[in-house]
Amino acid sequence: MTTSPGESSAGLRLLAVHAHPDDEASKGAAMMARYVAEGARVMVASCTGGERGGIQNPALEGNPHAVRDMAGLRRREMAAAVAALKIEHTWLGFVDSGLPEGDPLPPLPSGCFALQPVERAAAPLVRLIRRFQPQVLVSYDEKGGYPHPDHIMAHRIAAHAYATAGDPDQYPDLGEPWQPSKLYYDLAFNPQRFRALHFALEEAGLQSPYAERIAAWQEADAEGHQPPASRHPTTTQIDCGDYFEFREEALRAHASQVDPNGFFFAVSSEMQRKVWPWEDYALIDSKVETSLPENDLFAGLR
Repeated sequence: MTTSPGESSAGLRLLAVHAHPDDEASKGAAMMARYVAEGARVMVASCTGGERGGIQNPALEGNPHAVRDMAGLRRREMAAAVAALKIEHTWLGFVDSGLPEGDPLPPLPSGCFALQPVERAAAPLVRLIRRFQPQVLVSYDEKGGYPHPDHIMAHRIAAHAYATAGDPDQYPDLGEPWQPSKLYYDLAFNPQRFRALHFALEEAGLQSPYAERIAAWQEADAEGHQPPASRHPTTTQIDCGDYFEFREEALRAHASQVDPNGFFFAVSSEMQRKVWPWEDYALIDSKVETSLPENDLFAGLR
């Protein structure tokens, strides 16, 4: 089944599971804005508060709020992003694990999200699924999209919750069972997208922010394949180019984490609409009949 922008999505519900505040802005924001505009309810669950994040925007280096209360600052930023995307939002309440650096890597901090038992960490997400009753659940792949311990853990609890939320014998005290109909992994780092934008920029005589990444892929692939094959190929592309400005507004809301002169803004929305007007997903499981490729996360549910 195909859909076109503007078709009603009333009565449909999507839940996206993200590791930190700002992940919802860099992964799937335009998709969510489109579905909200078409009448769907869209909920983001932030697993952690991003408390251990550092300042990623040079303009905010030494910001007293960030120095004094990074957790509070990131809550305010998240509220602004939620307003920009017009989505619903909840915190799952776990503590940011931080991104370990060094050789050897230091141990993760005690009590952090990534060290929780999966069954325990999935409980608030199961409760949310049973309350919100989404037909569609979106999360990261097994590598977390990129290998941050909180992203990997977000994948693990999303997969566990998808498998157990509909089972009356699992988590019997967390509400009436509800089984989401479809599970997707977000492919925000889709190599095909980066490659298409890279060559479009070069053809236009513009500097590509992806040149280093493309070169690394070529060097890493001994057989000369470009780009490298993904474990989960793209099955579903959501045409949401008309909503890229919503994504940019949400990204700017996370001022401590996103440099307005940096990577996320290196290619204009206009060029992205011409070259790659989609956000990309891999369908992992479906309880309803659908056919691939899709252009709608709710295909088979309308």
